[in-house]
Amino acid sequence: AFNATNRVKDKFGEENKFYSFLNRKMARRQQLASPVSQTLGVLVVVFILLYGGTMILNGQGDLSADQFVVYLATFSQVMQPIKALTDSFSGIHSGISAGERVLELIDTKPELVNKPYAENLDVFGKSLVFQNVAFSYGEKQVLKNINLEINKGQTVALVGPSGGGKSTLMDLIPRFHDPKSGSIKIDGHDYKELTVESIRGQMGTVNQESFLFNDSIFNNIAFAKPNATEEEVIAAAKIANAHEFILNTESGYQTFVGDRGNRLSGGQKQRVCIARAVLANPPIMLLDEATSALDTESEKLVQDALNNLMKNRTSIVIAHRLSTIQHADKIVVIDKGEVIETGSHQQLMSHNGLYKRLIDMQAFND
Repeated sequence: AFNATNRVKDKFGEENKFYSFLNRKMARRQQLASPVSQTLGVLVVVFILLYGGTMILNGQGDLSADQFVVYLATFSQVMQPIKALTDSFSGIHSGISAGERVLELIDTKPELVNKPYAENLDVFGKSLVFQNVAFSYGEKQVLKNINLEINKGQTVALVGPSGGGKSTLMDLIPRFHDPKSGSIKIDGHDYKELTVESIRGQMGTVNQESFLFNDSIFNNIAFAKPNATEEEVIAAAKIANAHEFILNTESGYQTFVGDRGNRLSGGQKQRVCIARAVLANPPIMLLDEATSALDTESEKLVQDALNNLMKNRTSIVIAHRLSTIQHADKIVVIDKGEVIETGSHQQLMSHNGLYKRLIDMQAFND
């Protein structure tokens, strides 16, 4: 790509040379440790033998000749474990460094911790409400003064230019982050007063990038419900328009999908992910540009599956193709971190605002 073969090969070669240099440098030090320690040990023994032997021959020491020989034998035996310790020093040092990195990772504290008196959200019954919500990454303000109410059973679409804050707003719902100010309430409860696990237990997600485990199709779908029966998995796959292509694979539902699902096409991976969400059957569904990376045929199959998924549940959708969300109960237009328009498709088209301009631009491009 971009005629970069030689450039990338040269860069890779330079990295290999540097890595080889570091390995040789480390190996030299490791290999020198044993000869140096052995040489020092021999020199010490020779010095003791000459010095001590001279003193004994001249009658200047308190040791007899046989006691001196026992001392030398004992000293030579002690030298062996000392040399072994020297030889293993580099390995011990590497192990300590690796252990420190592992322990640092293990000791990392989660950013979000349940409060001691946090309650469980057993069921989602009424609404999800944003009140004056603001969020920033460091000094960069991403969302500001977000006020939004999503009632149970509604389909709400988030639209707007790229970088406007749609995905960040979506990430706040399952509490991947907490807002810097304002509050988010679920059924009237501030969600900081609820356990993170119970909040996420009410939600399912289908993202732009499908994530599958290196396992069978059956186990990937059943991941959402480990005790699911075969009938339940097949029913979920049918709703997700995945059943037919699964039967056409080499081993059906027991076909392994490969690392990150690389043995399946983009549309197939997405439909398996949708089947997983269908099986979980959460009351709230979060869909983040689930069809943006697909070709036209796959997009239609996936969109039909998404429509089946959104039936009879609360859905929050980010869509790159605005024609797919025109039947949403509420469309929220977000630009530069602010909600600038809210309403149905017909209402927003009559306002002649940003939403209408986005629709017109997409229609022109199509």
